Amino acid sequence: MPVEAVTTASIDRAAAALRAGRLVAFPTETVYGLGADASNARAVAEVFAAKGRPRFNPLIVHVPDLAAAALLAELGENGRRLAASFWPGALTLVLPRRADSGIAELTSAGLSSLAVRVPAHPVAGALLRAAGRPIAAPSANRSGHVSPTTAAHVAADLGERVALILDGGPTRLGLESTVVDVSGPTPVILRLGAITRADLVAALGRPLAFVGEVPSRPASPGMLARHYAPATPLRLEAREVLSGEALLAFGEPEPPHTGPALNLSRSGDLSEAAANLFACLRSLDGAGARGIAVMPIPQQGLGEAINDRLQRAARPE
Repeated sequence: MPVEAVTTASIDRAAAALRAGRLVAFPTETVYGLGADASNARAVAEVFAAKGRPRFNPLIVHVPDLAAAALLAELGENGRRLAASFWPGALTLVLPRRADSGIAELTSAGLSSLAVRVPAHPVAGALLRAAGRPIAAPSANRSGHVSPTTAAHVAADLGERVALILDGGPTRLGLESTVVDVSGPTPVILRLGAITRADLVAALGRPLAFVGEVPSRPASPGMLARHYAPATPLRLEAREVLSGEALLAFGEPEPPHTGPALNLSRSGDLSEAAANLFACLRSLDGAGARGIAVMPIPQQGLGEAINDRLQRAARPE
């Protein structure tokens, strides 16, 4: 499982591996993705096997541009408006799937819709163009665990299951894409993420609802009740640190503590907190504490998505 610095040659090797049906991990602006040829059912099955991912949880298909997305799915008016505002970028659109898309049924978990994104990261874009085919890519970690924001996180979680890891350094946003279902007449936010609800409302000129309850067959990744979870239990909205707990802080002052502690953003910057969230959770998960006390995060802007991740991570199994 080689970890390779990003060069033209390593991108070409990664593209060749994808075309051969192998798995490749690569950086996006959100988190690292575990990529497979989305038209190759056997390769997509390897993604599920590597992650230990439930087969009913659909994958996001990554493409290099709007034209490539239009070959796979019907964008419609709402989809085109959002794509014009946020692609390339941290937005995934759930769209009606074209009958001739060529995408393996397993990629979309047998649904008539397809989750599509055009990533903004230059390495992801170069890899997609070099591979010459759509790439199904969930986060490159074991299913339900903390998402990876560095190549080292990928290597620690997936080991030899990956043919090659392209090391593009830490991801810029550190929080998964926002997912919006525009397959019907009324757009619905399926997953809160790096693009805020306010951003979406401004682009569409209308309010958007967030699907709070979890359906039995998710239309989007990240909708399972327990997700993004460290092994160490989380205690949310903590204003004090109990004996034996580590502290995941936000802002200052921090409550008194004697154990391991990390601060998502001492200045209270939600963008910085989002970028640091998964790396901090991974680090504290390995600190040997009996629990992790998480300070309150404001429920506004990116704080809405951060709290969504924390609440899913804190759910009991």
